[in-house]
Amino acid sequence: MTTLSDTSTWLPLDGLAPGFDQNKAPTVTDLDGHAFELDGRRVRFTGTDVEWDGTHPCETFAVDDDLYYSQFHPGGREAVSLFLDLRSNRALVVTTTINDTGTPRVTQRFTPLALPGATGTAPAPSRALIGRRAMWVYSTEHAYEHVYLSPHWYTWQCLAGPERGLADTDENTTYQLRPGIYVFTWREKVIPCAAVTVADHRDVTRLRSHGALFGLDESGETPTHFTFGAHGRLLSATVHPEALDPAGD
Repeated sequence: MTTLSDTSTWLPLDGLAPGFDQNKAPTVTDLDGHAFELDGRRVRFTGTDVEWDGTHPCETFAVDDDLYYSQFHPGGREAVSLFLDLRSNRALVVTTTINDTGTPRVTQRFTPLALPGATGTAPAPSRALIGRRAMWVYSTEHAYEHVYLSPHWYTWQCLAGPERGLADTDENTTYQLRPGIYVFTWREKVIPCAAVTVADHRDVTRLRSHGALFGLDESGETPTHFTFGAHGRLLSATVHPEALDPAGD
């Protein structure tokens, strides 16, 4: 039985995986045969694989018209999340790395890139979610709420599922891809894992997200990587006085 305050009893990452992907969107093959130059690296999609320093299985999701999210684990202790906006010819690469030490143990690097013919605004850090409280349903068994506190912190609470009753405040980073569409990532300090999600907040009654978790299994030695999706809705929004607004400078 999980003792809520005893973090040694918390579910390991591989224990969460079964059934957590029920609301994952179907993958798409829209990028099959397409190649891109990303910061001197040629990336090519072939069927369900991606050529990225070798050939690796990948999953690609359609986030919006001409906006794609590809997720893959090249092996070892790095996973790659690639966001491609073929309307503006902009890209964002999120590299998630399992380190030997540190808190959090799993860290992330964000690299906005321009493709040939880039227009508009590059993906950039955003504070738009701060003050919102959202509910996310990952399956008939798994539901969580997120409270977006500041540019650095967010709080999660499990509402249903094997982690019901657990909650914590962890590091987060948010980038805007398009108005109302955000890459939201987090890095946990108790379980050695991190997540990358892309969430469509344009209709607050029908939020939609696609994502991946990457970290270590129960043994603390073997990388675990899986994708998921969620449907959600906005529960509330907090408006702080301007002088005390955590979204301010």
